[in-house]
Amino acid sequence: MRKTAVGSMVTGTVAVAVLVACGQSVARTGDNTQAHAAPKTGGHTYKLQHSDIHWSGSKTPFESQIKLPDGRRVAMHYLEKKGLYVQDYSPKARGWSKPKNIYRTKTDACQGIHLKHRAGTVAAIADWATYCADGEPPQESLAAVATGRLTKWDRHLTKGFDGWAKADITKNGKQVTFKYHSDRLKWTKAKGFPKNPLD
Repeated sequence: MRKTAVGSMVTGTVAVAVLVACGQSVARTGDNTQAHAAPKTGGHTYKLQHSDIHWSGSKTPFESQIKLPDGRRVAMHYLEKKGLYVQDYSPKARGWSKPKNIYRTKTDACQGIHLKHRAGTVAAIADWATYCADGEPPQESLAAVATGRLTKWDRHLTKGFDGWAKADITKNGKQVTFKYHSDRLKWTKAKGFPKNPLD
């Protein structure tokens, strides 16, 4: 450490000692370390949230969850007239992240939520449509991919489309191909999705 830094540290320590002696409270110690660290925000301190869309069956299709080999989890759920939300679970903190909206729409959710993971990459498929409960096909189909800390999602929206049927992830997790019959949509870790209004 340079002499100037040491000198400043000593001066700071003396100043703190003087303030304490005078009865004044201080937020930091002389070594520039917070005496009482502020609580972290946005941490994994939340409970798992669920869809608010009514479902009479035993297992609702309006939420989905997967577990990664390292113990982390990803969960998604629809909220009525609000769109798609995601949370990730930290095995270390033993809690979920704050629910985050990754696609906002007032259209009715349909066809459930499909999640898949491989090599640290998570892919998701979600669909919406007016009168979907009456058998109408999707009008909005979302493909989404997250890697690493799973806090940022690349998204691609296709309108007037029947919805992606599956997502294939390569062994190294660097490419995801969304498929529906002969239709293909590719995501790569280097470039993300092709240009899209959601970008």
